[in-house]
Amino acid sequence: MSEKKPADVATLSFERALAELEGIVGRLESGTVPLEESVAMYERGEALKRRCEELLSQAEARVQKITLDAAGKPKGTEPLDIG
Repeated sequence: MSEKKPADVATLSFERALAELEGIVGRLESGTVPLEESVAMYERGEALKRRCEELLSQAEARVQKITLDAAGKPKGTEPLDIG
């Protein structure tokens, strides 16, 4: 029986990456994982964390903020300045 190879982190959706990261954290916190496996899991967790941060940053860049005219009424949108 062959072991299932983990998905490439770069192809994961935010939801899948976060779910896998939460699973890794739970297993590491249990303290029952051997040292070598813990190190590999930690490294995968770091990659998943970076993927989640990347996807969140992309989502923020796409958010539009509403601009108001002098009377306080919406007049349109402009890109959110996340810099």
